[in-house]
This record gives sequence, C-alpha cells and structure tokens, in this order.
Amino acid sequence: MENLVEFVSWLRSVAPYIHAFRGKTFVVAFPGELVMTGALPVLAHDLSLLHALGIKVVIVHGSRPQVEEQLALRNVEARYHNGLRITDAAAMECAKEAAGELRLDIEAAFSQGLPNTPMAGSAIRIISGNFVTARPIGVIDGVDLEFTGIARKIAYETIHPILAAGGLVLLGPLGFSPTGEAFNLAMEDVAVAAATSLRADKLIFITETPMIADRDGREVRELTAAKGDALLAGGHLPADTAFYLRHCIKASRGGVPRVHIVPFEMDGSVLLELFTHDGVGTMLSTENLETLREATIEDVGGILKLIEPLEADGTLVKRGRELIEREIDYFSVIEHDGVIFGCAALYPFPAEKMAEMACLTVNPEVQSQGDGERILKHMENRARAAGFEKLFVLTTRTAHWFLKRGFAQASVDDLPRDRQHMYNWQRKSLVLIKQL
Repeated sequence: MENLVEFVSWLRSVAPYIHAFRGKTFVVAFPGELVMTGALPVLAHDLSLLHALGIKVVIVHGSRPQVEEQLALRNVEARYHNGLRITDAAAMECAKEAAGELRLDIEAAFSQGLPNTPMAGSAIRIISGNFVTARPIGVIDGVDLEFTGIARKIAYETIHPILAAGGLVLLGPLGFSPTGEAFNLAMEDVAVAAATSLRADKLIFITETPMIADRDGREVRELTAAKGDALLAGGHLPADTAFYLRHCIKASRGGVPRVHIVPFEMDGSVLLELFTHDGVGTMLSTENLETLREATIEDVGGILKLIEPLEADGTLVKRGRELIEREIDYFSVIEHDGVIFGCAALYPFPAEKMAEMACLTVNPEVQSQGDGERILKHMENRARAAGFEKLFVLTTRTAHWFLKRGFAQASVDDLPRDRQHMYNWQRKSLVLIKQL
C-alpha cells in the first residue's frame, strides 16, 4: 500500500512538467562515448518516453571514439589542433564509416518493440538525411584543418514538418556543402546550430563528464551565461567540461531558453533532470530560473494542481476554478523553470488596515528549501505596500510554523468585522495576526 501511495504522489509531482513540456522541441545530443558504454538502448527508451509525452525530439550524436577505432584499424595517426581533429582524406573516410554505423545502431535502438520493455507497442519513426549544410573551418594558426567543418545551416523548414507528423529527427556529425563535399563536424557544434535554428525550448547534452563544479568543488546546478563566462575564466574546469560549457553559452546567447549538461553515467539521468525540481545536471539559462511574482489568469491551472491535494485532505478550504479565476489578482506564485511550486493569496480589509493571507501552499517536493518563507515575505511586502498594518491567517494545521515567524495567537473578535461574519465555526481555525 505504501508503494502505491508513493507512486500516486510521484505521478502528481511530475504532472506539471508533463503539461509544461507537451508540444515543446528538445534537442538531445550525446557523444560516441555513450554508445561505447552500451547505454544506447536505455537512452532510446527514455527518449521514446519523452516522445510519448508529446515532446518533439531531435537527436544529435557524436562519433569521436568510433572514428578513433577506424583510424586505428587503418593504422592512421589521429591529428588534432586546439582540440579539433585535423580531418584529412583518410580520416574523412573513417568519419563516414563511423557515422554510418552509428546511424544504423541508433535506428535499430528506436525500432525495439518487445513486450515487457518501455518501448512495447511503440511505432516511432526516426528520420535522418542531409539536413546540415556545412563549410570548412579552413586554416587556423597556420594549420589547415582540411575536411573539418562547422555547421552553416540546418534545414529547419524540412525538420519542423517531420516533428509535427510525430517523427524523431536524427542529425549526425557530418555536414555537406552546396558543391557536394562532406565535412566532419563536432557534435556540439551541430547541436547548438540545430537548437538555435529550430528555436528549441531545450538543448540537452548527455555527457561523459561529471556535473560542473566551482573552484571549491561545490556542484553548480544552475547558472546564467554570465556566470558560465566567469567559470570559464577561472581556468579550473577540465578541458572536456569547458568545451561543453562554451557551447552551452553559445546556445543560450543564440536564443535557446534552457541548456542542460547531464552526465550519462547515472541511469535515467535525462528523466531525472527534466522531471525533478533540482535535477541531476547543470542547467544554464539567460535569466534567473526562479521567479516570485503576482499571478495572472494563465496561472489558474497551475494553482489548482498545487492546492487540490491539500483541499482533498482538509488542510485548505475548497476553491473551484471559477473562484480562483475571479480572485486571481489576489494571488502570488513562485515558479521554477515555468512550473508553479508555490502560491498564496492576499485579501484586503482596508477599513481596518488589515489583510488576510490565505492558501499559502508549497509543493511537498521543495518544502525544505525555504520557498514558503519567501512567499510569506513577499506577501508581507505586498501588504505593506498597500498600506496595511496587520496581516492575519486562519489555519487548522500550521499554526506552529506561523508562530515561529512572528505571528501571535488572537481571537475571532480581533478579525475585521466582515471576516468575522465569514468565519467557519465548523473548521474552528486558529486566528494568528502579525504586526507589519
């Protein structure tokens, strides 16, 4: 029975993300190292789940270790300059061989449909093609990189209809010029170009690197592009991590709202990153991810989902959608990455210069992170700005929390006259008042 309760609680906690992500476009990129570890089938299951939830998925794969294998088989020495492969004619043949094999492996992974697997009954079509136009990088510091190129254009006008029709799109680390030449590209470059061209909502790098840490070894879970620049300037990041971060910053400044770096060593890391509050990787955005603001009519659905479990167990008085819509101007919400995690309402009683704070709710998943206190401070400031001198709450179960934060117990007679008339004697809520 306990497992059933936990399952229901978990399903309710992920519902806001499912609603927020449906119809959005995610570009998911992973290096050849992921395939080498045997993690491709599991990743295919997880990305198929995203597809089943209505998310449009574009996949970008790398092939560095596979190209190294091909070079070794042909006794050709790998050459690099500033971290980029020098792709001569022999290396280009190896890149083509590796990309072709990987494309077949990925298509096979998404063709699984065995019973008792996460892809049972699925019929996902994964489409690849000459969607990437490229040009040669040319000569850098006097070194000709030959067939090493960079992405010039992504065929977004072709890709969008495929996604709209329910297909997945696969992009490899090869691009083609209008003259018919093929170029070897960095997976990270293709991923950034695809995410910016498609106006993707998220770019997710599933990497062989651990979570980004600052100079003192503290994990960095969220940052802006400016903070990313500061981390790079610090010079302490490993080369591979810095390479990913530079591309994340480029994507962010190119208009991609959220860019993630997720280590693939953890099973289900993409799902954990997307469907839990803190995630398991590093998320980069152009602005602060968490906002505390006054509510709008678009927030009604999120508020209802937040308060319904507490209404069901009697903690909160039941409010219907129509009532919340009428009173939405009284509400404030706290949201993280577009999902509402907390709310409260402020009802004015101007004759007595008092205001009632009601419906203070924080998602159980994040109750230990201080969001309740932040909402309380916000509502106190909102009341002060409106000229109120006292803030009161009526509660049946959380009196101790409010008493610790400066509220004092009072009686029904201390309430504004109009509120006294609306007092529910059956609930017998405690009256707590705070001087502002």
